[in-house]
Amino acid sequence: MPHSSNQLLARLSPSEMQAILPDLRLVDFRQGAVVADCHHRVQRVYFPHNGILSAVVELKNGQAIETGMIGRDGEFGAAQALDDKVALNKIVIQVPGSASVLDADRLRDLADRLPPLRALLLKYELFVVAQVQQTAACNAVHDVHARTCKWLLRMHQLVGDELPLTQEFLAEMMGVRRSSVTETAIGLQKSGLISYHRGHVHIQDVGRIRAQACECHDTMQSHFDAIFASVPTGFPRPATASAMRRG
Repeated sequence: MPHSSNQLLARLSPSEMQAILPDLRLVDFRQGAVVADCHHRVQRVYFPHNGILSAVVELKNGQAIETGMIGRDGEFGAAQALDDKVALNKIVIQVPGSASVLDADRLRDLADRLPPLRALLLKYELFVVAQVQQTAACNAVHDVHARTCKWLLRMHQLVGDELPLTQEFLAEMMGVRRSSVTETAIGLQKSGLISYHRGHVHIQDVGRIRAQACECHDTMQSHFDAIFASVPTGFPRPATASAMRRG
């Protein structure tokens, strides 16, 4: 079933999935598209199958910084839908892909009828809070090289070896000067960890990237595992965060 490509939806029981299936539809999203904007009401809830959505905080001086990545292990829009609230930051498509989508109002109705669905969504929001807190600590303490490796590791986890990524975009998402990212990228390429050509990064040695990343990636994976440890999987279990760390 294509909707179970999303790891949250895959954790629903077959009966729960059947209950929401008539309201789910598949959509494709293009790089750079804005899924939600600050202080705008959220109309749809997205459960990515592939690709990456970035949660971005924009500042008055035009700068922006990413506070989290949303991929096939998550969703966007459920918290806003459940509480009838607006988005508090911008959500941008960082890497194109596809997703299961349903209307926010309908999700609220389904969550009222299906307590396991509501519990699953609330668990994910707990993880989002942890991710934002970890990102704040990481940005304050860790150097650009370690943060870049962590960022590449998370992207690799979500989309694989081929990453559509410019140095300008990476610098913006990390909130650092492009020259800092360029220096780091050159070092990673010379060391054989990545190759970079015309806005595309190829991961050549994910093990060494993991070794040079700060602890924040593994910390977030341990949070994810702990939060969802008690949630059964209705469909064949996707690769766990621990397994992806070992890969």
